[in-house]
Order: sequence, then structure tokens, then C-alpha cells
Amino acid sequence: MPDSIAVGAPAPTFSLRNLGPGPDPYGLADAAADHDGLLLLFQRDYLCGNCRKQVAHVKTRYEEFAAVDAEVASVLPESPERTRDWQASVELPYPVLADPDGETGDAYDQPVRFGALGNLFDLVGRMPLALVVDLRDEPTISSAFPGTRPADRPALDDLLAACRAVTEGASGGSDPERA
Repeated sequence: MPDSIAVGAPAPTFSLRNLGPGPDPYGLADAAADHDGLLLLFQRDYLCGNCRKQVAHVKTRYEEFAAVDAEVASVLPESPERTRDWQASVELPYPVLADPDGETGDAYDQPVRFGALGNLFDLVGRMPLALVVDLRDEPTISSAFPGTRPADRPALDDLLAACRAVTEGASGGSDPERA
């Protein structure tokens, strides 16, 4: 499996339980109905302190993502029950998706280290991944920020710039039907 999904590649489709705001289940079509871009934050697991810090920072600047017509969604490799508990502790204003078998993380090539051990234990093996998906036309990976260490997270300004690059590329400005 490659270290990260290729920029320019089609975004794999998914439909996951959403324990945060928005439709349940949630997938690319749901994001595309209202936004030109989607920032997917693939978390390591329920216990990851770096994940909680990252989403707390995104939460404080969520309106900036919304202002550039980009939705944010966190993907947790956990059961819906654990994802619900995680969402109750972080109270995110955007979708929080349960990926209990890690299949969506795998489809998006979320980095995993330590071989078989890493595949058995998310906290040890699964690394963070942030992806920006261009939702205009066919969903396509626009930017990828794979982590190589548990604390390896892109700066929020870089994520916002990647989202802005997608949405500013939209012809004709904002879609009046989405207003």
C-alpha cells in the first residue's frame, strides 16, 4: 500500500455513521450537496491526545473553512458508540464519522506503521492523515498531508490554504443554489 493516496486521484466513495452534525450516514455526496471542498481528518483512535488537540484547533477556526465553502469531517477508526463518546468530549461542529473496521482509512491509504502490530492496534500503528477533496464534478484528491509520527499534523493555515485553492478554483464564484 502506498504512503498516501495520489493527489489528482479519484476520491474513494464511502458511507459512514455520523455521530456529529449533519446527515447520518454521511458520504462524499452529502458533502458535495453543500460544499466545493471537504477536509477529511483521519484520526488515529479514541485515545489519541494529538487528535483531540488537532480537532480542538480546527473547531476554533471552523468558520474560516465554512467561509471558503469547505466542510470538515473527522474519521475515527472506532465503533459508533466510542465515536459518540469522543464527539461528546470534543463537541465538534462538523461531521464525526465512525469507521469501525478502518476500511475507509485503508481506502484513503491512511499511513500505518509497525506492520501487523500496527494493523492490530490503531494507537500504535495508525498515523494521522489530512486530505482535501475537490467535490466539484467527480470527487478528486486535491491535497494530501500524511503523518509519519503521531504528532505529525499540518498547520491549520496550510489546510485552510489547500481548501481555499479548491474553492477559489470554482468557476463563477459561489453557487446560488447552495446559498
